[in-house]
Amino acid sequence: MPTSARAPPVPHSAPRARRPEPSISGRAALRTRDRSTRRPGVIVSGLLATSLAAGFLTQAPAAADAAVTDYTLSVDADRTGPAIDPTMYGVFFEDINNAADGGLYAELVQNRSFEYGPVDNRSYTPLTSWQHTASGGATGTLQVVDDDQRLNERNRNHLRLNLAGTGGGAGRFGITNSGYGAGMSLKDGARYDFSVWARTDNPTGTRLTTELRTADGGVLSAPVDITVRGDRWTKYTATLVSEVTTTTGRLSVTAADSGTLRLDMVSLFPRDTYKGRKNGLRKDLARKIAALDPGFLRFPGGCLVNTGSHHAYEAPDWERRRSYQWKDTIGPVEQRAVNANFWGYHQSYGLGYHEYFQFAEDIGAMPLPVVPALVTGCGQNRATDDPALLKRHIQDTLDLIEFANGPVTSTWGRKRAEMGHPKPFGLTHLGVGNEENLPDAFFARFTEFRKAIEARYPEITIVSNSGPASGGATFDRLWDLNRRAGVDLVDEHYYEAPQWFLENNDRYDSYDRTGPKVFLGEYASRDNRFSNALSEAAFMTGLERNADVVKLASYAPLLADVHQNQWRPDMIWFDNDRSWGSASYEVQKLFMNNTGDRVVPSRASATPAVSGPITGAVGLSTWATSAAYDDVEVTAANGSTLLRDDFAAGAARWTPATGRGTWAVEGGAYVQSDEAAENTLVTAGDTHWRDYDLKVRATKKSGKEGFLVAFGVRDTGNHYWWNLGGWGNTRSAVEKTADGGKQTLLENPTTIETGRAYDVHVQVRGRQVTLYLDGQKWGSFTDDRTAEPFRQVVTRDKDDLVVKVVNAQAAAARTSIDLGTTRVASTARLTTLEGAPDAVNTADAHPIQPRRSTLEGIGRTFTYTFPAHSVTFLRIKAR
Repeated sequence: MPTSARAPPVPHSAPRARRPEPSISGRAALRTRDRSTRRPGVIVSGLLATSLAAGFLTQAPAAADAAVTDYTLSVDADRTGPAIDPTMYGVFFEDINNAADGGLYAELVQNRSFEYGPVDNRSYTPLTSWQHTASGGATGTLQVVDDDQRLNERNRNHLRLNLAGTGGGAGRFGITNSGYGAGMSLKDGARYDFSVWARTDNPTGTRLTTELRTADGGVLSAPVDITVRGDRWTKYTATLVSEVTTTTGRLSVTAADSGTLRLDMVSLFPRDTYKGRKNGLRKDLARKIAALDPGFLRFPGGCLVNTGSHHAYEAPDWERRRSYQWKDTIGPVEQRAVNANFWGYHQSYGLGYHEYFQFAEDIGAMPLPVVPALVTGCGQNRATDDPALLKRHIQDTLDLIEFANGPVTSTWGRKRAEMGHPKPFGLTHLGVGNEENLPDAFFARFTEFRKAIEARYPEITIVSNSGPASGGATFDRLWDLNRRAGVDLVDEHYYEAPQWFLENNDRYDSYDRTGPKVFLGEYASRDNRFSNALSEAAFMTGLERNADVVKLASYAPLLADVHQNQWRPDMIWFDNDRSWGSASYEVQKLFMNNTGDRVVPSRASATPAVSGPITGAVGLSTWATSAAYDDVEVTAANGSTLLRDDFAAGAARWTPATGRGTWAVEGGAYVQSDEAAENTLVTAGDTHWRDYDLKVRATKKSGKEGFLVAFGVRDTGNHYWWNLGGWGNTRSAVEKTADGGKQTLLENPTTIETGRAYDVHVQVRGRQVTLYLDGQKWGSFTDDRTAEPFRQVVTRDKDDLVVKVVNAQAAAARTSIDLGTTRVASTARLTTLEGAPDAVNTADAHPIQPRRSTLEGIGRTFTYTFPAHSVTFLRIKAR
């Protein structure tokens, strides 16, 4: 997952334009029957249209006669397009947004083995989520220790309770766990499996009691007593039955008597997990994923895979972040490693490789694991040069394939069988690496992995990647290396603004049909509003049209805890009790449940393009950097001066746009001095300026990055800026922000030196921009792509034609449809996603959900009006 996203986006509105009304053949009107009401339905037209203002698409009220735009759609039903693999659409699981512990992994106890610490998160301690409790005059002390009495070498911390006793009374001393979020979600009458590893030095044993409680100590279940005997680690189990339904439950573990009691791996699992599996998955989340009918499951990341140390757990590496290594995650849970999650929290590895493979099998998905290539990605640019370490990781990868596919007589096949799955999992695809920014270093190591895997397992398809973005120098270099090496699949990742997805429907039309195929492993529009989902749906029609090139695709991220998350957008949101699909989830589900077997060639008319020059004011900004700007000059193309400022008289011409940062005139320059502040944009000039040259002298004073010089500034959500020394001063790019969503238009590996003055020159002519740095041309681009709001694709699913239409505009799309065959049923099944572009699905409201109905009066030709802001699937029987 790329780490370059910066500002939270807001929805984007695509261009809308009225078209001349054509002559439409066939039936002039159709009737719809809603399946839930069985009453005639009515198509309601949209109420907005768009206009182009100052080079950015804006939304304006439409006249009544402009509420409908006319299109044509022609289907060549007797011709066949590319075959669509049944695995085309899948899901990608990464432990980001607390997706595993406290999410998909059904364990209710947080910090069950007392391994939390500042290495995970600065706020963590070994007793995070635990509180001591005492009753009846009982006293004692508790301490998390790492000593020679530990459970094992990987599970090092444990809790030592020194029990002082109560003089023979009924008092108890112990601990209570608050679970994740507000507490443990418990259901009245439901069974919960408790377990703990314990030992005691009391020769007569220690009486242990476990029960479910409220936050204030009230009892929620009948207590269960256990007697711990002996000073050797032993696992004890019990079953608790909740007597109420609550979302704020607690687990209490208390002890009587005296002596030293040691506890580790305190666990509470709902009996009712997905498929009833032990150490299993949270049922509602797993069911929502299964309902997508995914063709594959990519895991475990993402940036999680290749960040951190690649070495084994050895002091002092124990306290360092470690890359995800599959052998850490199998076997008995009490013997698995723990890790500091890349996204800033703790990772228990209770959800490990065996559970991933099992889940893929349970939902009928092809497993697609990804292993580290010993080159860090996701903004960390390091590569190991240790030959022994590379050899070990290659061997680990070969062992992984044996774990998945080997017979029970093999070393790792036996491990799989011992975990309860003697039958091979049937692994066919494996990814090596993720989003590496050092293309040559990555590919040299990838080549070594590839040679070793192909030599022993030639049947395995090995997936490479193209870096963290949709384009740029790293992307181009990696694609060149992959193409020349004849790699089977290249994993592309990108997170872009809605407008980018509307503009790039044809991205794969020009890809080499004989070269490597594409695995679009991570993509999403940067927010969770329906407008984002509409732009993704429009883009997906292009993925299907190019199913001969795009073989696999998965939206990302998959899961997010609504209270603790690091990334937006996400497909499925949850809290400790509920889960709900975003608007993007509904789009993905609609496409994944109606993919079809083959593309049917089709053509649709386009929305008339509306263009205009880039217009707007100018701006200066920084990101986690202190910088000084001086000698700003803006001149029109005819040579007249629009703005000249050397800051000798102050900075009265400049207006803070974001309210961030500390700007002041110092030493005759305009200085932003707050190194921690992000996006400190200040602006000057007129939003109607066009065809101008912006010149400024910029000096980095300190901090992580370089400069941000803005042009075409309409407001904080609509502008361009030249990001020099961005992404931790690793690269530079021109970024366009439209309605808050960003996309990269041009990229260069330029970095910025501290203390050096740079002459920055931006030339704007129409929609063409040329950039100069210190008098040398740095690059140029023309921003003239059309954000087409009306997109379609047609597929065949056995005897059905599935006509998929996205109308991402405020005007309804009255469409004359020619199916190209007379042998069609007179009715069609209709599924529609429709709503306000700003609509967001939440735990309490689900405005974006499918509406199913029957459409009557179908023939070879007919007219249908696709609602404004909608995704529509027409399923028509065609012989």
